[in-house]
Amino acid sequence: MIYALIMCASAIAVVQGFPSLFAGESEDNEVVSYNFPFVTRSGWNARTPKEKTPLNFPVPYVVIHHSYMPPACYNREACCTAMRGMQNFHMDDHGWWDIGYHFAVGSDGVAYEGRGWDTLGAHALHFNTVSIGICLIGDWRYSAPPGNQLKTAKALITAGIELGYIKPDYKLVGHKQVRNTECPGKGLFDTIKTWDHFSEHPSSVDELIYVNELPESTKTMLLNRRNNTTV
Repeated sequence: MIYALIMCASAIAVVQGFPSLFAGESEDNEVVSYNFPFVTRSGWNARTPKEKTPLNFPVPYVVIHHSYMPPACYNREACCTAMRGMQNFHMDDHGWWDIGYHFAVGSDGVAYEGRGWDTLGAHALHFNTVSIGICLIGDWRYSAPPGNQLKTAKALITAGIELGYIKPDYKLVGHKQVRNTECPGKGLFDTIKTWDHFSEHPSSVDELIYVNELPESTKTMLLNRRNNTTV
């Protein structure tokens, strides 16, 4: 625990001290610049992924999530613990290769690296191949996240565009629009509906067959599954 906390604090100190130079190094030692607080995987003591699949980028969608559990975290120690908890849950309980999200943002206003920009996520079934998934840590069903958390989430999307991982004309959606779920919670969903690039469509998982960016094989599978359930 002490080692993990020191690593997390050290990583964020570097980011805040020299934001115009670098934000830390990825597992592949690629230096990436950000103008907001950022903690790399090593900073929160992430486990090594079981496997990786490359993501074809730039992606046309950004999907916003909330974690529900763990709850909101307001300091570095709690947010690093939340990241490890989510990764353990995704890898051990779900059997996934890694934490599902590309990034998460804490109520401390810090972005935490999940799978990163160039790896296929596991955050939105049938929609992973066309999106970057960002989780705002906390339960946002009844209230909106604090301003610094929202600000960093927006800055992260802007960075994704500038780095070439997100299309400039991307569409922003909540998880509930592509999956039968309450995520990202009404409080957060009502907030992102006011953001630039928010898209009303798809409005539900039933509309995924009309998403042009999805592979035809995915849409055919979804259509067949829907037809089979109505027979």
